[in-house]
Amino acid sequence: MTATRDDADQTGPGNASANAVRRLLGLLGTLEERFSGGDPALPDERARLEAYRWIFTILQVGCDAFLWADSQKPRFVDIIGPYKKWGGDNADAFYQYVPIDPRRTYRVRARPGDAVYFSLTVYGGPDDGRYSERIVGSASGRDLVPSADGHVEIVLSPREHPGAWIRLEPDAVCAITRDYLADPCSGRRMDWQIECLDGAGDPNLSDAELARRLGAVATWIGEQAKITPLALGEPNSVDPPYPVPQQTFGWAAGDAAYAMGSFALGANEALRVRGRSPACAFWNLCLWNPFLHTYNYDYDRVTLNGMQIHYEPDGSWEIVIAASDPGHPNWLSTQGHAQGRLWFRWFHPEATPERPSCAVVALDAARRS
Repeated sequence: MTATRDDADQTGPGNASANAVRRLLGLLGTLEERFSGGDPALPDERARLEAYRWIFTILQVGCDAFLWADSQKPRFVDIIGPYKKWGGDNADAFYQYVPIDPRRTYRVRARPGDAVYFSLTVYGGPDDGRYSERIVGSASGRDLVPSADGHVEIVLSPREHPGAWIRLEPDAVCAITRDYLADPCSGRRMDWQIECLDGAGDPNLSDAELARRLGAVATWIGEQAKITPLALGEPNSVDPPYPVPQQTFGWAAGDAAYAMGSFALGANEALRVRGRSPACAFWNLCLWNPFLHTYNYDYDRVTLNGMQIHYEPDGSWEIVIAASDPGHPNWLSTQGHAQGRLWFRWFHPEATPERPSCAVVALDAARRS
């Protein structure tokens, strides 16, 4: 069979990018075939429709991070939100991404707003679309003292600087900001700004450079597709919480502890989750689908944080997960999902949290007395 322009790489000026575009479009097609063909991790029609959304969300994030991002003229861009669900988003936080060139020096300034927890974390690893492999350095609200004008400032550089400073190791590739609000609907988010102090970029991309960036987008999508969709795991349980090590896969926060769980409920059933959180800057629980999306929090409460929850007199808490409200103040809606994932996070916990307990009960029995 003779190769045509549509099914073979072409050579010559300008064709590296053309070939990269074809490979990227082909990859998107294979994902559609996979999900339409009945991936076993997708339990129902709802999950398949969510998979289609995920394809374009992960493409959008890949383009923001690898196609458009410029480490010499950087800017922070949102990488999660109500219309950008992937990788463990949640209703309480704003996450922003910026590319880093480890040879350069950057000044970051931010106004904290109403954040109860905020941080900037620099990650190291490959610079080709694969996830980061380790935390190079981080700074949080506990490390950064606001100036007289209310801003915090930190320098990212391979050379030592006075004041707040993160050393850029040779594999530093990006930085992620996090700011968490007790009430993100009414609270003021942070305003993060970054300046490269010694950049000398060229706005005119070469064919080879554009092809490299498009290849990184394709690698990003392929790597994310290996992680998701998540299988259910042990139903109606929560794994033991764990702190994040410096050597970590992905973009986890180094000053956090996490725990994953799952639910699988029948009609008129609820999952009662009980636990106790150590003193910490912030904690929450989110419900996720197999693609690590929160459910739609524009319509129902599908996440709950430590400032919103109703505690027991002894400081413990009880959360009820169910399709309909049983009359419990800490109810989270499954929004019609028969099964899904639970995700806990605690920032700056004084100790690794205790493992929450779970029990399936009749919906009527979950009502708060």
